[in-house]
Amino acid sequence: MSRKDAPAAGQAPLPAADAAALLRRNAQEPDIRDRPAIRFGDRVWTHGEFIVEAQRWAQLFLAHREPGAPPHVGVLLDNTPDYLFALGGAALSGSAVAGINPTRRGEQLVRDISHTHVGLLVTEPRHQALLEPILDQLPVPQDRILVSTLFAEPDDPEPGTGKPLEDALAAVAGADPGIEPGPDTLWCLIFTSGTSDAPKAVICSQRRMLVTGNRMSMMLDVGPDDVGYVCMPLFHSNALMVGWAPSVVHGASVGLARRFSASRWLADVRRYGATYFNYTGKPLAYLLATPERPDDHENPLRVAYGNEGSPEVVEAFGRRFGVEVIDAYGATEGGVAVDRDAEERAGALGKVGPNIKIVNEDGNELPRARFDAHGRLLNPDECVGEMVNVEGAGPFEGYYDNPEANERTLRFGWYWTGDLGYLDDDNYLYFAGRNADWLRVDGENFPAAPIEAALASHPEVVLATVYGVPDDQAGDQVMAGLVLREHAELDPARFASWVDDQSGIAPKWRPRYVRILREPPTTGTNKIIKRVLVQAKWRSDLVAGDPVYVRSRGEPAYRRFTRPDEEALHESFVRYRRERFWDL
Repeated sequence: MSRKDAPAAGQAPLPAADAAALLRRNAQEPDIRDRPAIRFGDRVWTHGEFIVEAQRWAQLFLAHREPGAPPHVGVLLDNTPDYLFALGGAALSGSAVAGINPTRRGEQLVRDISHTHVGLLVTEPRHQALLEPILDQLPVPQDRILVSTLFAEPDDPEPGTGKPLEDALAAVAGADPGIEPGPDTLWCLIFTSGTSDAPKAVICSQRRMLVTGNRMSMMLDVGPDDVGYVCMPLFHSNALMVGWAPSVVHGASVGLARRFSASRWLADVRRYGATYFNYTGKPLAYLLATPERPDDHENPLRVAYGNEGSPEVVEAFGRRFGVEVIDAYGATEGGVAVDRDAEERAGALGKVGPNIKIVNEDGNELPRARFDAHGRLLNPDECVGEMVNVEGAGPFEGYYDNPEANERTLRFGWYWTGDLGYLDDDNYLYFAGRNADWLRVDGENFPAAPIEAALASHPEVVLATVYGVPDDQAGDQVMAGLVLREHAELDPARFASWVDDQSGIAPKWRPRYVRILREPPTTGTNKIIKRVLVQAKWRSDLVAGDPVYVRSRGEPAYRRFTRPDEEALHESFVRYRRERFWDL
């Protein structure tokens, strides 16, 4: 079936009513049972063996379930088979897995675990250091923190506080619990970023996961003989819905990598015989940056699916590795569908139906985009607004325990994406960035507020505001606007060292650019107007003479962002065909 023939979200026929029934079918059907389900290094689990593991995990979850409490299990693991066994156990026991993001720190981790009412937490030694400082703040007692060493590596630290997972599994029966959870049962809580301190957990029922997995398998033409390569983090919807779910629906298999590695990617693809690959953010660009070899195209991959790849990177990747790349707009919540099979149009995500509108904060539809003869956007001030689906939520099932966010996202009965865009006269949709209060770097979403709070604690900083500015290849970069104390000056090296020492600023949260705000744009109530800063970015013609500093990947200190730096960056935007972001 071609991508053009794929049914819309929510309409794909499913081979089983729920995940539990589907896993049991995979383990019982003679044509599927002995096929590989998971590959991890040199180890392989068939679908029959996978359900044996899933049953043990299901019994584990049931044994630790507290009466009256939500059956939620936090999983703080790399991409190991344990993660998928936990998902299988949750499906069979009617539990829900809350994927915990190891790039969060301190209070953010406490908030994620507390907000999702996790009653049992599974982790591994390499992530225990994140939990040790906050153990007394967690709602999970230490005897309900299970530490897995099943897939430990030689350089892993020794296990810390917690109960060995192996002992907990050995103490339970391995039989199928015989529960029929049903398709509406909550299966996953997948975090996405919000516009405030509190993160949001997207509700994903067994139906939602399987419908999406079935739809993705049709788009990617996945069958039982296909192998997905999953190196994007399993706490993210891209890995679960695009990478793993199609393999469950069709009795195919996935090869796991603990984490993405550009240097190991091609060797893994060849070793696993991977035929499809999911990505989000800049992995394609990182892979293109590896030394090119004449046999790069000699690999089993057919197709890659993801988002945020620049046109230049997508085309170069496809040519070099001999792969069809489907780069699409998407979000964990769903809600906006884009026709990628329409006529290609430079910079456009694709064509949308009349249900997709671009509106301002009050819900008023904005004018259509106008372009000059070279395709340059002429009216960004009047045509850029938030993407909304006026027909409603689509597959979005809501945010867990967050009525305020649900109300905000579904106001007027519409689905508000939180993403900015614009439409041309033919209903082609163009992505124009994100809400200024949250950012997306290398495929990771995170809010600005925690970074602002950390930067504001610097002794020379009076006020800090953080916002996303476009990366030249994909997604955002973090930019900070700082108001300094009178007569204070920024020492680039000392400030970089101070930022690195802040436990509340994860590595991806560290500002790439810093602007010293001499006269910050403010409202009548003295609140900084972020949209003005977002539009100005680092451009010398728009920053009103404010000093701007930059710190590139791997550099130990900030340095002044000079006119030659700006010119080189602009050339890079042009090279990667993202020049329109320069003016947005």
